[in-house]
Amino acid sequence: MIETIKRSYKLLFEVRLLHHYWLDEGSTVFDLMTDIAKKGARLRAYDRRPFLEVTPTGATAKGLQALNCVYKDTAQGFLVATAGTQVIPDDALFEFIVTVNHSDFFNYTALTLAPQKISGFYSQAEDKVYRYKENVPVLSNLTGASRGAGSNKTLFLSSRYTALRPIDKVESLVVIGGALAQLTSDPPNPTTQQIGAQASHLPVFVHQDDVPAIVAPAGIVGAPERGIQLSGDSPDSVFALIRLSALRADDNDFSFIDGNGLAKKHYPVFQVRFKNRSTIRRYINTRTGAVVLTEPGPLPLTYFMAPTETKQKPSEHWVTAEKSGTKITRLISEIFVY
Repeated sequence: MIETIKRSYKLLFEVRLLHHYWLDEGSTVFDLMTDIAKKGARLRAYDRRPFLEVTPTGATAKGLQALNCVYKDTAQGFLVATAGTQVIPDDALFEFIVTVNHSDFFNYTALTLAPQKISGFYSQAEDKVYRYKENVPVLSNLTGASRGAGSNKTLFLSSRYTALRPIDKVESLVVIGGALAQLTSDPPNPTTQQIGAQASHLPVFVHQDDVPAIVAPAGIVGAPERGIQLSGDSPDSVFALIRLSALRADDNDFSFIDGNGLAKKHYPVFQVRFKNRSTIRRYINTRTGAVVLTEPGPLPLTYFMAPTETKQKPSEHWVTAEKSGTKITRLISEIFVY
């Protein structure tokens, strides 16, 4: 006689990694598109897997297995399910490594100019080498911000935006008088572009403050200011780290277990939003090399053009940074026309 074991699973949480290069329509942010049918079709066709890969860390993979949980990749991101009666400890912590599959990602994605340099430091007191990678964002449900309320509440893994500071560099996202703005040059006296008049009406994009401060052990001098410490669970290729905790004390909507340690009836859906880059478009005559036209202000790079756009769309391959000394003054897309 063959023995069979049936086990029912419930979703514990879902994470969606949405890139606005592939979703926006020209200057219209995906969330503000009014054609509901078009929005639904675009989201259904979206697939992050050609340019982003997500894997659980080794420790998380073992922890998921021990807790009778399963991990599954999806076109939009990933999800984790658990056996319906499985109790998840309050202190459960799951981490997922995000790596980049295609180099063009760094051309059309904002805030990728800062180098993710790896450096090592020897601690004589511990006889140990510490390795750090700069400018790696850590996206967490403990620090994530939300938009809306009730059934319309959206949970983002990026933290709240801050006001403009002297340390913010080109492409930083800041709030100015309630509006969401992006720096289009380096400080001092950076130029800015308004993304939306009300930051609260827009998604929370991955931004500069998602990169945590590095606290190096005593005796280590010269460690980078922001980034992560690399461990055996963090490969050198890590682009971002997603860190999810079972409970969040100040906002239970970000928790993924109930008071009994079971998967919640309505599981949380966490979102990670990548901002598409905005550049000045410069049109160049292919035969003569002469500049035909330079747009006065930056325009977003998007795969889908707005119906009203008639000029040739810039390629995601050709983005350059213009500098004055070490200061980036403009980001340029060169478009070759006949």
